[in-house]
Amino acid sequence: MMRAKTEQRVKRWNDQRWMVDSVIQAIGMEWDQPRLAYTLYPCGPDGTGDFRAVGMRVRKFTDMHREFAAAARRREAKAQAFEKAKRLVSARESYFIASLLWSAARWPIFENNEKSIDYNRRMVACYDKFAKYAPRPVARIEVPFGKHRLPGYLHLPRTPKPGEKFACAIGIDGMDGSKEILCSMYGDKFIERGMAHFIYDGPGQGECTIDNLHVTATNHMDAAKAVYETLIRHPNIDKDRLVVWGVSFGSYFALQAAAALGAKIKGAAVSFVCHEPGMNAIMDMASPSYKMRFMYMSGHEDEAAFDRFKEGFSLMPVAGRIKCPVLIQAGEDDELSPVEFSEALLAKIKPRKKFVVYEGERHAIGGGSAASMGENWFTMLADWCLDRIHNKAAPNERVFINAIGQQAVSRFR
Repeated sequence: MMRAKTEQRVKRWNDQRWMVDSVIQAIGMEWDQPRLAYTLYPCGPDGTGDFRAVGMRVRKFTDMHREFAAAARRREAKAQAFEKAKRLVSARESYFIASLLWSAARWPIFENNEKSIDYNRRMVACYDKFAKYAPRPVARIEVPFGKHRLPGYLHLPRTPKPGEKFACAIGIDGMDGSKEILCSMYGDKFIERGMAHFIYDGPGQGECTIDNLHVTATNHMDAAKAVYETLIRHPNIDKDRLVVWGVSFGSYFALQAAAALGAKIKGAAVSFVCHEPGMNAIMDMASPSYKMRFMYMSGHEDEAAFDRFKEGFSLMPVAGRIKCPVLIQAGEDDELSPVEFSEALLAKIKPRKKFVVYEGERHAIGGGSAASMGENWFTMLADWCLDRIHNKAAPNERVFINAIGQQAVSRFR
């Protein structure tokens, strides 16, 4: 799957690899985060069998890519059969699910090789088929970015009337996913609220890794500017009604985007925080898979050089440049970025802000009772974004959601 040289890049990965396999055998492939759950979510219930079957078959780390790829091939074959039979709704559904299975197959390969390149190609091909038959306009857009391109998909909520322009949510994913998983096949939170939804791979993400466009501490700010300049020229996008949202490491990239775009956007909403300057918890305390992935995303082969590089990751120097309202949602017990760092960041952000903490929740909010009994984080985030494009006054508050779903609200001074 990967060269020995790649496997040996990170000392903890090299030393603890047997432990990773033992943990996967004992508790399953969601040992580091709920990968099956969040990749399955955009597919809806029709994808449950595909993803859960993979989970049952994975017994060690190297099983992951091949089991996802096998499931993707099966689902893609179904899609092709439906397409041949002119059953185009069924075809698009299966192409969408296949694309997300191919996306998941890419993740455990932390280098560009024959398999990762092929998985990426098939992920894109299946998603393009979904876009062709989608129940709403979906267009692939490649944003010029130096000598590279930032690939993305623009979903419109419906076929526009002549001259009609839509508000738009710009979505940025984290380390482990790709743009394909950010917009749900049906019932997307933003589409259902009448907004367009633009999802893209920034430097180090998704297709950009295959193109050797690596992440730096600041180049997602330049990426956001490039995306903005492309979107505002689209005939169906209202440049005065844009919001940015991000999840996981997208919580870092999306706030960088907010700092770069200033008053050009109406709001920035982020969840599952990654705000610790220097990234100690996620890179040196959590599963070594995170560090392996980020070294691949940044083009580093030497761990010592990467350790110096990661010290430059901090939102504190740019927080004061954010001009729009901000929503941050965090788990109280986030193991990848302790919540105190989001608190410190909020102190630097001057516009109105809402900080929501779910009691007892970890990085991926949703595993505990605070998230299941309290307000759903994604529903809250989408409604907050909708209020911003309707120019409603933004709240300026802290919200603590306890283990039985009750909210305690206090005001920022």
